[in-house]
Amino acid sequence: METDSPHHQWHREQLARKCMDNLKKNGFDAHLAPDIPAARDLTLRLVRETAPGGAGSVGAGGSDTVRQLGVLEILEADGWTLHDHWRGGYNPDQDMAVRRAQLTADCFLCGANAVSITGEIVNVDGIGNRTAAMSFGPGRVIIVAGINKLRPDLPSALARVREVAGPMRAKSLNMKTPCAETGFCADCHSPQRICRITAILHRKPMKTAVSVILIDLPLGY
Repeated sequence: METDSPHHQWHREQLARKCMDNLKKNGFDAHLAPDIPAARDLTLRLVRETAPGGAGSVGAGGSDTVRQLGVLEILEADGWTLHDHWRGGYNPDQDMAVRRAQLTADCFLCGANAVSITGEIVNVDGIGNRTAAMSFGPGRVIIVAGINKLRPDLPSALARVREVAGPMRAKSLNMKTPCAETGFCADCHSPQRICRITAILHRKPMKTAVSVILIDLPLGY
């Protein structure tokens, strides 16, 4: 990030608060966290509210930001059932079973490829378990995103996926796609293309509680 002067901090705060206002206007339960410990505590509180009688089940999308919070290890230690396909060691049938279980978990945790200051959330998937679960199925969806995911409006949020999130994610996964080689989207037909399904939450889905936690740090892709 650029030098974190008081003026940078002030400007980020203004953008973030405007985003919070618009997310709330659009029906989302929106929160601004100053750092990872605060975001971790808030995430854990919101997850635990979905199973007040004890440990429940939580699904996790493929999000670096979620993992940077360290909440999955804490929940598992508390007895929660985790549906996390990133744990590895699954055969193809088991992997699909884990992804399907995410759709009906008490709580689903995921990141965002972009969040518009106008109050929309954009995610693009290759398989679709994240884009499906963030819309309908889990008791509650919690979306965590670093301040680097903010964009002024929906068109620029969609552009961020093509220009930043898609190429970086493809590179991190060692995919054989043009963007993983050049850093630029080619709207390719590669068998390993990861940008296949776009989900935009313009408003909170009617039957799904969605919390958004914006963290004042650059996190994830």
